[in-house]
Amino acid sequence: MIANHALKICSLALAVSLAGCAGLPDQRLANEALKRGDTDLAERNYQQLAGLGYSEAQVGLADIQVETRDPAQLKKAEASYRAAAAVSPRAQARLGRLLVAKPGASDAERHEAETLLKKASSSGEANTLIPLAMLYLQYPQSFPEVNAQQQIDQWRAAGYAEAGLAQVLLYRTQATYDQHLNEVERICKAALATTDICYVELATVYQKRGQADQKNALLDQLKSAYQRGAIPATRVDSFARVLADPTVGQTDEKTAQALLEQVAPANPASWVSLAQLLYDFPELGDTDKLMEYIDNGRAAAQPRAELLLGRLYYEGKVVPADAKKAESHLTKAAESEVSAHYYLGQLYRRGYLGEVEPQKAVEHLLTAARGGQLSADYAMAQLFSEGHGIRPDPVNAWVFSQLAQANPTPQSTELAAQLNQQLSPPQKTQAERLLQQERQARGARGQGQGALAIHALQEEDGEDSL
Repeated sequence: MIANHALKICSLALAVSLAGCAGLPDQRLANEALKRGDTDLAERNYQQLAGLGYSEAQVGLADIQVETRDPAQLKKAEASYRAAAAVSPRAQARLGRLLVAKPGASDAERHEAETLLKKASSSGEANTLIPLAMLYLQYPQSFPEVNAQQQIDQWRAAGYAEAGLAQVLLYRTQATYDQHLNEVERICKAALATTDICYVELATVYQKRGQADQKNALLDQLKSAYQRGAIPATRVDSFARVLADPTVGQTDEKTAQALLEQVAPANPASWVSLAQLLYDFPELGDTDKLMEYIDNGRAAAQPRAELLLGRLYYEGKVVPADAKKAESHLTKAAESEVSAHYYLGQLYRRGYLGEVEPQKAVEHLLTAARGGQLSADYAMAQLFSEGHGIRPDPVNAWVFSQLAQANPTPQSTELAAQLNQQLSPPQKTQAERLLQQERQARGARGQGQGALAIHALQEEDGEDSL
């Protein structure tokens, strides 16, 4: 009896300590395992502790589930966060961020996210104001009483550290970033020591201005910070992708390649970034090297690798076109990559698999459009106006042609003008009503979804947070 009683005491007292009874789940062991990338060991310990009701273990388990980006795992993560949210401000913050990013979230879920983020913020949790700002900017119809700029001004006046970054997000969302480069630079220089996303923002500013000296000095800071473990490999990846983005400024693809090759062994997603880099800049490597990078990404279960490979088979430029292989790889990627839905929709719209499949095309293209894929609305307008495999629908064609003007091209503008002339007054009234409904359904999603917005939804707390 004494031995049994002692064993029970040992089990209770040492369940979350470093030393104690052999085989017991260990919170700190799980934290350390997760930090060094051993998610299997971390998950086993978190799972057992979560089953015992430890809220922070429930949070740790949910964090691992979120990292997979698998829809089924995201549902489990939401349940795990909810189980801990009653007592854990950290769980409140994470659940709030998850609901902000949740595809097709209801109005009730958006308001729940607001409540959770505000509660977590009042308890001292960081990384809550930017998700709140995203809510207000993306879904103004859900929060008509909130003026996003006034709210951010209040946060800045109160001295909240995140408020400056929320202001940067507003500039991105409202497409006024380029008009405020000086302020973005000032905000991010002040926050660089504590908020590593500012490396990406400052790189963007210097690329846009063509300031090579400032960019190179920032690059040296980035390398030093990474070498001493002050910033994660994911931030180096984001920095490299800014350097390789032709829409930002004069590209520096060789420096981007060197950075990505340095961090890829520690950050498997960077294999895909390298593959994308070679796709965009073929002079950096041959097809064999491109496929090697993609294979490395696929081996690490990176959905972006499946997306890029599916796109290669869809386009037939680097490898022979193969619609079946394209469909297979794109379908694997579609669970988490919005762009995969665009290419799948185009496969079905154009009949690349043997015949036009309009219903599948509509489903995938609409998913892509609502997820922020800029070309999907024009493809939808084409589908409804051309009538290939589907009866022409000028009303829907007009709706999506208007939505496509958020990213206008000469072709999309011409189509919109043609469709505008074709509608009768009753059709125009109906189309305008549908357009308003679709815009409300989307909010401002897809705008401002750069690295800063993604950073706001990621879990970047250190070991002590778990």
